[in-house]
Amino acid sequence: MTRRWCIPLTTLALVLGSLLAAAGTASASVSAHPAVRDAYPASWGHGFRPGGRMLRPSGAAARAHGIQNAAQSTNWSGYAVTGSSGQFSRVSASWKEPTAHCSGRGYKYASFWVGLDGYNSGSVEQTGTDSDCVGSSPDYYGWYEMYPAYPVNFTSPVSPGDSMTASVTFSSSSTYKLVLKDTTRGWTQTITKNQSGLARSSAEVITEAPSSNTGVLPLANFGTVSYAGSADNGSSMGGQSPTQIVMIDNSGRQKDSTSSMSSSGAFSNTWIRSN
Repeated sequence: MTRRWCIPLTTLALVLGSLLAAAGTASASVSAHPAVRDAYPASWGHGFRPGGRMLRPSGAAARAHGIQNAAQSTNWSGYAVTGSSGQFSRVSASWKEPTAHCSGRGYKYASFWVGLDGYNSGSVEQTGTDSDCVGSSPDYYGWYEMYPAYPVNFTSPVSPGDSMTASVTFSSSSTYKLVLKDTTRGWTQTITKNQSGLARSSAEVITEAPSSNTGVLPLANFGTVSYAGSADNGSSMGGQSPTQIVMIDNSGRQKDSTSSMSSSGAFSNTWIRSN
């Protein structure tokens, strides 16, 4: 049986008027903040957030790999330089946005960023990009984060193969400038944040398996990401004996590999497994 709905014209007019007003408000809100996405990426499920401090393994996982002159982490790989509080005021690097090789179901994530802090402190000042998987569909975007505050995503489009450059600079007693640039597409996002009391005791260039409120999430198959020009305080990290960081799973197996770093600050990470 077909039901016929009869709506008075006056009621219909009121409903349409309300919808149009709401649409106008939403458009004004988005245009007022052009650098920020008006919705989270499709891959932002399960309390996911890119970026964050380095997590270290414990127990058997920490002993299983047996690597020398390198640190282990369950969510970071790449390189960091460390020192005393207040030692670092700038970090920068470039990379080409890697392709997310997506198959099957579920969510997988891979973040690529530069930042100050997080290696041995509870805050991280960082900006970068993601190559994520929503089932068999890839999702690419840029973001910044003043961890532990939540990340903010940019509206500017990112595609695999894009040449990205990122930097974080501390310029006064409480001012941080975070810059993410896509030289392929010709856009730059510059964010200035004021926050005092942060350690600035490390600088890093990182590939990350992001975390959620349930722990470290599966690492998306990003193939290989190659970083260039990794530098802190205006000097190449390659000349500073940086700490190589190896990402491992809970059984002590590598989730990706970290190459050696050249004197110019170039290195790469290559995906091995999701978790």
